[in-house]
Amino acid sequence: MNKNLKQIELYSDGACSGNPGPGGWGAILRFKESEKELSGGEKETTNNRMELMGVISGLESLKEPCMVNIFTDSQYIANAFLKDWLSSWQKNGWKTAAKKPVKNRELWERLLKQADRHRLTWNWIRGHAGHPENERCDKLAVAERDKAAGRI
Repeated sequence: MNKNLKQIELYSDGACSGNPGPGGWGAILRFKESEKELSGGEKETTNNRMELMGVISGLESLKEPCMVNIFTDSQYIANAFLKDWLSSWQKNGWKTAAKKPVKNRELWERLLKQADRHRLTWNWIRGHAGHPENERCDKLAVAERDKAAGRI
């Protein structure tokens, strides 16, 4: 089955001024030689929400199930999958190890729906370290943040 799935690379980033405050997200999807940029923003949000929206929006834009290699500078997102925090949160009734409600549950549930649809591989990359796609996603996210803040 996996042989027939398209192999996609997804890069994403989020930005926020204040936490909460105006924010934006950016994503780049790559399939072979083709690339697509996506971005969006909100007037009142958090950085973690914008990081999640970058990944979610990229995955939701795919028209069919794919093998997706995801690159994010968000340890919040990467560790939720790589360290299996999500399984623990769900087992604990969407509570953290500290017994507090998991923030952004509705976004995590949207992301899990996409994780069921696609075959995902997670990669954490250091932000602002010269990674070309991450830097482009950051520029997209910052532009959307500035637009949400009324600066553009």
